[in-house]
Amino acid sequence: MRRSPLLLVMAIASTSLIACKPAAPAAGEAPAAAAEQPAEAAPAPVAETTPPAAAETAPASEGQAGFAGYGDMKLGSTTEEAKTAWAGELNGKPGEAGGCYYLTPKWVKKPSDFAFMIEGDKFVRYDVGTDKETAPGGGKVGMSVDQLDKLYAGSLQSTPHKYVQGGQYLSIAASGVAPSKLVFETDAAGKVSAWRVGLSPQVDYVEGCS
Repeated sequence: MRRSPLLLVMAIASTSLIACKPAAPAAGEAPAAAAEQPAEAAPAPVAETTPPAAAETAPASEGQAGFAGYGDMKLGSTTEEAKTAWAGELNGKPGEAGGCYYLTPKWVKKPSDFAFMIEGDKFVRYDVGTDKETAPGGGKVGMSVDQLDKLYAGSLQSTPHKYVQGGQYLSIAASGVAPSKLVFETDAAGKVSAWRVGLSPQVDYVEGCS
């Protein structure tokens, strides 16, 4: 049977449309346009920070001892200035007017371990008899004479101890830092038993305020 030209043209056009139509995506398959889009970057994880736990006890002070004084307490300052600089409770009462006496922090069990000398209403010296404090230059109670000699490069001046046979006083001046001096006391075994820093003449009081 002979087809009419009009039907033949319509058949060809229909075939062309079917060939140009894109194939439907398979089940579960994302459209091509969507697949070409870059995936959205996941947000970076935020590190959790935990604040450090508070210290149970305050750390021991380091580097407080100096030729000019102890911490904010300056040698030569008035008693009230020294107390204000300490900013804590100090035990001790003056004797006769202008006399020598010691002030000690309330936590000190033995005054010989740590004390501040007052004379003429001035802070003139501090005494240390414990290894918990470090003297200017690094010396400590318990060190040997040889250790001190190395620390202070042979600059310590030696004089015999007044009461301990074989003991010594080993001293060194501040050399322009302050008009003060550091004095170590050693026992008969050559070990440091105490040390002090102070102004002259108080730093050379062998018996302290006695």
